[in-house]
Amino acid sequence: MRAAASRMKWWLIATFGLLLGAPALASAAEEFKPQDEFDVGQWVPIELGFIDLSINKAVFYMLVSSAIIILFGIFVVRGGLKMKPTKAQNFLEVTYEFSEEQIAGASLPQHVFKKWFPYLTTLFLFIAVNNLISFIPLPTAPHTDTFQVVGDLGLYAATANINVTFALALMTFVAFLWEGFGTHGFVGYFKTLIPPGSSKGITPFIFVLELLSQVLRLISLSVRLFANMLAGHLLIIMAAGFSILVGSLLGVLGIPFALFFYVFELVLIAGLQAFIFALLSGIYIGYAAMSEH
Repeated sequence: MRAAASRMKWWLIATFGLLLGAPALASAAEEFKPQDEFDVGQWVPIELGFIDLSINKAVFYMLVSSAIIILFGIFVVRGGLKMKPTKAQNFLEVTYEFSEEQIAGASLPQHVFKKWFPYLTTLFLFIAVNNLISFIPLPTAPHTDTFQVVGDLGLYAATANINVTFALALMTFVAFLWEGFGTHGFVGYFKTLIPPGSSKGITPFIFVLELLSQVLRLISLSVRLFANMLAGHLLIIMAAGFSILVGSLLGVLGIPFALFFYVFELVLIAGLQAFIFALLSGIYIGYAAMSEH
């Protein structure tokens, strides 16, 4: 009860702080441009011919996410795992068991479980951490002052960039094709796209539809994650932007909506989308690895 009361106290302080600060934000209305929040920029240009490997805002967030995962793992295991786990070790074990049972165990056949379990777990953690840190204000927003060295505080999700989600989907696409070709052979895998007993007259149509469904997995995986994260951040920015642009007492009305969307996306959508992406990846890989479809 005491912990809950403490959390409620800080929640009320933060809420009232936003409410009192909203009118003051009106002075920045002329400089606030919501579309700029999604501009990744080009922080460190790195171009190799037609390949652009520049460090930008999306790359920065992915590097931060990777560092969090790696450093947290090192922190937990550096002193050895204990029979009476610490809170950090307990959290790591719960995450491991969830990935093992609810993602890999629910989607992969036993004979390829050990092979692809690390990939699915890494995929889940990478997307989940990227989604979660996108709700932490970091100084990566566009500058509003000529003399600023770093940007203003802002919210950004690397997974709200279609290039990032497409790259993740492409890895899964290559993974299930690799497993499919390894299990059935190159020609044999394409033969599995035709259900046994199909009439010869409709076989070409079924084959084309099944082949198209394989390619569309790239679109469905990448767009689902991208659209959900982009929509959530747009709603937060639009609600908060309303308060900034309108100002006065009327602008305060946007704060509760911004808080609602913020909590909804943080608590439900961030983890759920990581789970769905990893689970579907496991299903696709597991389906390709089955001896008979």
